[in-house]
Amino acid sequence: MSTLVCVPITVLEIDAALADANQAKLLGADIVELRIDSYFPGSEGDAEDTLRLNELKRLIAECPLPVILTCRSATEGGDYDGDEADRVSLLEKLCVNAEHPPAYLDFELACYQKSANIRQKINLCVQHPKQERDVRTRLILSMHDFDGRPKDLMRRLSEAWAEPAASVVKFAFRARSIRDNLEIFEILRDAPKPTIGIGMGEFGLMSRVLAPKFGGFLTFASLRDSSATAPGQPTIADLLGMYRFRLIGKDTRLYGVIGWPVAHSMSPLIHNAGFEAVGHNGVYLPMPVPDSDEAFKATIGSLGEESELHFAGASVTIPHKERLVGSGENRLPTDPDAETLAIGAANTIWLEQSTRTHQIWPLRVTNTDSHAIATLVQDSLEDIDGATIALIGAGGVARAAAFMLARANGSIRVFNRSHERAEQLAAEINSWIEKLSPDRRMLQKGDIAAGSLADFVNTPCDIYINCTPVGMTGGPDPEGLSIPVHELAGKLPPETVFFDTVYNPIETPMLKAAMEHGFRTIDGVEMFVRQAAAQFELWTGKAAPVQLFDRLVREKLGSS
Repeated sequence: MSTLVCVPITVLEIDAALADANQAKLLGADIVELRIDSYFPGSEGDAEDTLRLNELKRLIAECPLPVILTCRSATEGGDYDGDEADRVSLLEKLCVNAEHPPAYLDFELACYQKSANIRQKINLCVQHPKQERDVRTRLILSMHDFDGRPKDLMRRLSEAWAEPAASVVKFAFRARSIRDNLEIFEILRDAPKPTIGIGMGEFGLMSRVLAPKFGGFLTFASLRDSSATAPGQPTIADLLGMYRFRLIGKDTRLYGVIGWPVAHSMSPLIHNAGFEAVGHNGVYLPMPVPDSDEAFKATIGSLGEESELHFAGASVTIPHKERLVGSGENRLPTDPDAETLAIGAANTIWLEQSTRTHQIWPLRVTNTDSHAIATLVQDSLEDIDGATIALIGAGGVARAAAFMLARANGSIRVFNRSHERAEQLAAEINSWIEKLSPDRRMLQKGDIAAGSLADFVNTPCDIYINCTPVGMTGGPDPEGLSIPVHELAGKLPPETVFFDTVYNPIETPMLKAAMEHGFRTIDGVEMFVRQAAAQFELWTGKAAPVQLFDRLVREKLGSS
């Protein structure tokens, strides 16, 4: 059976809920969950209860899709905080002998186990192998933990699976890492009954999108961001559109963007569209990994070791690019090419086609930022040889730029808040260039060197490249000016180029300032698209739809 897509609807007003149900069907949902705990938050007067009960019966009867009926207890994240007997009585009235009963009744395992009386009454509402009555409603026994994985998760699951009345078992807990998804998948794969497994929060998106890969009974998707009933629910438009949920199967390859944060990344948008354009059986997800050596190593290791996940590649972004080419105890079992080792930072993980059906290690890593930057600079200046280039920053992007531009005989000045780090970068890149090119004309001493921030505005260059996150939406300083363009304006010719590697927003504060003064500019979208295209071709073996990538990013950022 294919994994169902369920849209949860919080019932506050009957006609509005019915409109949402119709919209859910239009957008491709298979089933809806009517959350009535806000509609019946507790005990009301008899007259009002009767009115609301009749309105709910009308909603269920007129709903265009099968219904999961849920009156979630406040003890597990819902809004119902009234008497338990009243809640069970309400569910009885909506299920037993109803002309239009719900397809499923969701009830919490912990509440179900409280007393024999509650179990008896709930069992009367649903199909049960020991009863002869014709009951169309089936029972979902559920458990939720908004703090993290319950220590007794497996015991509780075993008890739920053992309940004869339970047709489906659901468990949901707040995921604390990407690795939590892997346990969820293992449980789904081995479950003795239809099971729903959800990792809540930003770390749990993988559990929602990859449910078909591991036999999940259903997954949840909201109509809109504002109507999500649990943290981390994608919208149905993203689930079915961007992530192509209906095409995900056991053999679908997994890709993603690994970084912290990654919620605003455009990479899932373009790579999933690219997979569709070339017919590649893959899905690309955001993979948040906190800024920690331990978290990064553990995550990469877990992804690579789970063979049924079919992990086949990833983009790696801030702050992990240098960790991917680490050394010593933190060194991952990766195979960087010589240029990537020289740069000391990578942004791409990939596996050769021939290794994908065998042992996954070692992973191949490379840096597509370096070639993207060099190509754009070459196109803009016509000739890098002899050009004076200022790099702002000393992280992974700056290292990639310094290496490729220095190899092309550019005269590089690295400016960074930490002068010591800028000097270290310059020394390491010079050393690697000499190792890789012993028989070529050596760079003159000082052709790549650390510059002083105090002398920055008095160091005229042909091109200035921002390699920091300053100016980035969601970054540490989104309104900041990465390069003091106004102070440079009277000292530089108009053909001077200002290049920002930040792509969100398209026009960063620095680029806006450069355009105001009539300088030439290169925006981060151009670099982003070029480096992404190189990644895509490594992963799929097919030419990337570059124009599609560029259009999607600009449309998305423009609409934002």
